Amino acid sequence: MKFFMAILYIYYMKKISLLFSFMFLLFFTNAQPLQDVDLKDQINRSVNGAQQDENAVKAIIQQLFDGMRNADSISIASVFAPNAIMQTIVVDKDGNTAVRQDKVANFVSFVGKQAKGAADEQITFETIKIDGALAIVWTPYRFVYNGQFSHCGVNSFTLVKLPDGWKINYLIDTRRKTGCD
Repeated sequence: MKFFMAILYIYYMKKISLLFSFMFLLFFTNAQPLQDVDLKDQINRSVNGAQQDENAVKAIIQQLFDGMRNADSISIASVFAPNAIMQTIVVDKDGNTAVRQDKVANFVSFVGKQAKGAADEQITFETIKIDGALAIVWTPYRFVYNGQFSHCGVNSFTLVKLPDGWKINYLIDTRRKTGCD
């Protein structure tokens, strides 16, 4: 009788062991792809969100320069954050470097008084970095005024993502007449 009981015990233990093994394999082989899919979805959402932010940042900067070409002061004013800062690095005739600051309102007014097509700043998006609600953008440019080359340089933008979207919070540029090709 003990022998018969031992055989039954071994028989059922093997079945239970196989059942648990099967359940273990089933759980982990099905769970792993789900984790991979979730991870892929998270990565895709992150990449798509970053691409959307990059496109939105570019669109704000492009709106600034389109507004300049069109002498559209309303469009230009709308891309700046409240209390935005505009600065230019200048070199005087003695070779001294200084930083000149201008008010956004003065810039907007000046551009709004130009003839359409007079102020054409031709930019290239070289670097864009985004971290959450902060973006920096580096855009080399050539400036053409009334159809004539004026100067070139680089714009450095800092943008912030406010409740109404990305806005330029800080703009500083360089200006030169040589080394522009």
